[in-house]
Amino acid sequence: MELQDLILIAATSLGLLSLCKASINFLKWVWVMFFRPSKNLKEYGSWAMITGSTDGIGKALAFELGSKGFNLLLVGRSPSKLEATSKEINEKYGGKVETKSIVIDFAKSSGEEICKMIEGGIRGLDVGILVNNAGMAYPYVMFFHEVELELMESLVKVNIDAATWVTRAVLPGMLKKKKGAIINIGSASSLSSYPLGVVYGATKAYLAMFSRCIGLEYRQQGIDIQCQIPLYVATKMIRGLKASRILVPSPEMYSKASLRWIGYEHICIPYWIHSVQWFVMHGLPEALLDWCIFEYFLSVRKRILLKKMKRVKQ
Repeated sequence: MELQDLILIAATSLGLLSLCKASINFLKWVWVMFFRPSKNLKEYGSWAMITGSTDGIGKALAFELGSKGFNLLLVGRSPSKLEATSKEINEKYGGKVETKSIVIDFAKSSGEEICKMIEGGIRGLDVGILVNNAGMAYPYVMFFHEVELELMESLVKVNIDAATWVTRAVLPGMLKKKKGAIINIGSASSLSSYPLGVVYGATKAYLAMFSRCIGLEYRQQGIDIQCQIPLYVATKMIRGLKASRILVPSPEMYSKASLRWIGYEHICIPYWIHSVQWFVMHGLPEALLDWCIFEYFLSVRKRILLKKMKRVKQ
């Protein structure tokens, strides 16, 4: 056999192996996204606790967990919004779902205060699932030196401190019964560069690392800890985006996908089109991806500044 034939056979074999690997990965993705059965969430406990539960993803998750038969412990900073959300839940489920509320402003509370309030609120409750959803973002894209100190401090307190201290308060009860699930709602900003939103992106990167590491610490104790990463979802945090059936899901659409992933991977992108979007982005050279993201946010910033100028002239 000539050398040219050997090279051709080797190249063909490598190509076939690559094709097989790609096919297996695709089939695995299809299975995980659409056919893998969800865990029996009620095995974790009878109560689910959701922070940031009066709007967006948090509220949708509260309703979705209520539909699964969980009693709900709602955490938020607005007593009126918590009361309204509890009323909506009771009306929808006909009193079959018990609700309790904890009023707390994470941006204005110390870690010790958060811990004490959460410990008092969960006393006597079988909290099986904790969803750390409370979060805040920039009011609009801006350079790092433009971020006001108060905003910077609030971003760290709400996006980092809150999840850390709430987890610290809830974890002992889960350890005692050796089961539980903790879901931290992250952001795609933790997967790549995030210029003009630096502090927000960095706080969400913390959540991803926190989830991965603490998940390893307590996996043997029967506690599943996970960071779920949404891309764009039509919430108040993402101004100007309307829900579509494909590219930008509603909070309700996202929450249905979210529950199917609880108990599995430490880091995950639950909604299928988000996974496709990230696959395409991840396939780009890093320098090109950074350039695209930076140019996109610069264009957003330009539009915002133009609108502000028009308002001033009026």
